[in-house]
Amino acid sequence: MTDPVALIGAGAMGGAIGARLVSCGVPLHVFDLDRDKVQALVDLGAAAAPSASEAAARAGVVITSLNAPRIVEAAVFGDAGVAAGAAQGTLIIDMSSIDPAATRALAERATQAGLRWVDAPLSGGAPKAATGELTLMLGGAAADVADARRVLSHVAANITHMGPAGAGQTTKLINQVLCGLNFLAVAEATQLALDAGVDAAKIPEALKGGRADSAILQEYMPRYVAKDYRRTGRIDNMVKDLNGAQDLARATHTPMPLTAICAEIHRQMTAAGWGGEDQAALMEFFTGPNKENLP
Repeated sequence: MTDPVALIGAGAMGGAIGARLVSCGVPLHVFDLDRDKVQALVDLGAAAAPSASEAAARAGVVITSLNAPRIVEAAVFGDAGVAAGAAQGTLIIDMSSIDPAATRALAERATQAGLRWVDAPLSGGAPKAATGELTLMLGGAAADVADARRVLSHVAANITHMGPAGAGQTTKLINQVLCGLNFLAVAEATQLALDAGVDAAKIPEALKGGRADSAILQEYMPRYVAKDYRRTGRIDNMVKDLNGAQDLARATHTPMPLTAICAEIHRQMTAAGWGGEDQAALMEFFTGPNKENLP
């Protein structure tokens, strides 16, 4: 029988991860402040826990999927948090996307509490979680990463140990730079194709296998053309990650002019009220209400 897992955070990503684990026969104990999100997983076969500490007490592995370092800290070390209920040696797999420095501090605090910590940020979003095809970049001790793989293999097809605590989160920031720039480049190219009278819907097939090809081109250009804004991620979450990448760049004295432009466009979209929408809504930057007035 598969060992029980506790899931703390059942939002868009956590919910997808939880659903996949349940479908793979993993006994899952879920806690989230939003009871409707918990219920959605209970309907699939998970068990609801009244607190993060109670969820952790029922499992030897805890997965956290949350939005910010302060939320992760509160969920793990706050009142009725994971640390209050977890047995000594419990493995915490943090699948949130948070900054590397915060991760290293949380991992050290976990060690002092007799717990183990692996940072396991992801790429691929909810659609890949649903099919068990996520890409994961892990940070932590080798033995802890080996234990984490046994659970993560249910949701991921590509798992790489990048180094000690925080190395996974550093790699995720690099991933987000590449994704953010690619989302924006594909949106811009889509608009050029539309304005030039080319059938943009045919471009992904035309460029398939060439140097310009990418997963984002194949998935998102058709969505840009159709203005299909179904949410699989959020623009304001990309702002968070690009801000983190810029913080890291300042600390390492790395010039990143393209990332600065990309981050600013994402911030402008958020300020205009699009922050909660999917990256597909970046098309609004190019097709906004004033576009017809441009020369």
